[in-house]
Amino acid sequence: QVQLVESGGGSLQAGGSLRLSCAVSGYTYDRYCMGWFRQAPGKEREGVANIDSAGITKYADSVKGRFTISKDNAKNTLYLQMNSLKPEDTAIYYCAAMLQRTYGFCFQTPRPYNYWGQGTQVTVSS
Repeated sequence: QVQLVESGGGSLQAGGSLRLSCAVSGYTYDRYCMGWFRQAPGKEREGVANIDSAGITKYADSVKGRFTISKDNAKNTLYLQMNSLKPEDTAIYYCAAMLQRTYGFCFQTPRPYNYWGQGTQVTVSS
């Protein structure tokens, strides 16, 4: 059974930094897409960043240059380092995983991902 558990959310002021963690267990496939998604109140869930089993990363335009996704395979943990946070980054952040279907490609939309964490709240005040 695949389980993803996020941690590291919190409240902070604009300009600050935060690192989210997602502990992954039970995922036994060699190929994967793993990503961070977020959902703000009244908005649809959107992709923030993703990484595949080859280490290829992609970012939403809104977070490029500020956020960094990484994965520690020894710890089976996915990370999202968030710097220069803005009030518009306020949302519930979710990590997700799926079996990669095409080498070098990961979906940036949430629908194809079938394993999800419970989410962690990030609140950025101005």
